[in-house]
Amino acid sequence: MPTSEDLKSLLLEIAQTPAPTFAEGQRASFIASRWASFGLEPHIDAAGNVIAHLAGDSPFRLALAAHLDTVFDIGTNLEMKLEGKRIVGAGIGDNAASLTVLTAYAQHLAEHGAPCQIDLVASTGEEGLGDLRGAKHYLAQHAKQLDAFVAVDGYLGLLVNQAVGVRRYRASFSSEGGHSWGNAGNPSSIHGLAESIHELYKISVPLEPRSTLSVGTVSGGVSVNSIAASAEFLLDLRSLDSRTLEQLDNEARLAVQRGAKRAKVEHRLELVGDRPAGTTSNGHLMQAANAALESVKIQPRAVASSTDANAAVPHGVPAIGFGVYVGGNAHRLDEWVEPSSLAIGLTALEQLVLRLS
Repeated sequence: MPTSEDLKSLLLEIAQTPAPTFAEGQRASFIASRWASFGLEPHIDAAGNVIAHLAGDSPFRLALAAHLDTVFDIGTNLEMKLEGKRIVGAGIGDNAASLTVLTAYAQHLAEHGAPCQIDLVASTGEEGLGDLRGAKHYLAQHAKQLDAFVAVDGYLGLLVNQAVGVRRYRASFSSEGGHSWGNAGNPSSIHGLAESIHELYKISVPLEPRSTLSVGTVSGGVSVNSIAASAEFLLDLRSLDSRTLEQLDNEARLAVQRGAKRAKVEHRLELVGDRPAGTTSNGHLMQAANAALESVKIQPRAVASSTDANAAVPHGVPAIGFGVYVGGNAHRLDEWVEPSSLAIGLTALEQLVLRLS
C-alpha cells in the first residue's frame, strides 16, 4: 500500500489540477496517465470518464466510481494550505480525496491483482448541472454486466443506501422591457420572476417523505433605470420518494406559470437536471460495507444523498455510496481534509471489495 506521504502528495497533485463540471479534461488526463503508469490500460470514453478494467479471480463484477469534477470555476485559486493536521483548500475533499483513494487502490490492484472483475471509473459531471452525465453514460453502456456499483464519495463512515431524487429547472422570463420612465407600465420579467418565486414558496413541501424546494440563483435585467426584458432562476426540487418528487414537480411548474401570468410576461421552463430517487437491492452491499468499516474501527452511518449511485437506480444495479476520508466544509473555499485519514479509507475500500468478492 502507498505510504501516508505518498497519499498526501497525490492528494495535492489531484486537488491542484482544475476540474470544473463540463471541463474535467485536464484532471481526466492526469488520472489516466497515473493509472497507466501502474501498468493499467485506461481509456477516456465519450462522456469524458476515465475507465480501467481489471480481470480478477471471481466472476463478480464491481464498478468503483469517484467523480472528477468540482463545484469551482476554472479561475478558482487552488492553493492548498497546511493547518495543523489538516490541508485546507477548494475541492481538497470533494472530490480530490476520493480520487486519491481510488487511484491508490488502482496501484494496489495493479501490483497484487484484483479479487474480482473491477471497473475503475473516474466520472464526469457529478456536481451541479452535470446531472451525473458520466455515471449515466457508463451505466447505460455497462449496467447489464455489473453486479454492483459503488460511488467512492464522501466522509469516512458514511454509507449512502438511499438515492435522493433531484429535479432541476431553469425558469426563464421575457417581456418587452424598456425605459423605467419612458416605458413605465410595461411588464417586467423580474416582476414575473419574483411572482413565480413567491408562488413556489407557498407550496406545502412534504416533511415525510423528506422533500425540499430551493431557488438557488437568480439573474436578470440590464440597469437600474430599465424595465427588465429578461430574467431567470434555477430551481432545485428533491425528495426521497419518486412519486412525491413527481407531484412536487407538477406543483412547481404550475406555480411558475401562475407567477408569469400574473406579471403578464412570457416564461419557459427547461429541465436541466433529473436524478432518480429510490433504492436497489443493496442489502449485501451494506452488510459488506458495514463490516469493512468496522474492520478499521470506524462506526458506519447510513444516510440518504445524491451521488453517482443514483444513476444505477433505473438499471436495478445494487449501488451504494462509500465515504473514504475525514474532512469538512464541502463546496467551500475553506474545505479541509485530514490526509492521515486516507490510509484508513484505502484499507476500508480494500476490505469492502474483498468481502464482495
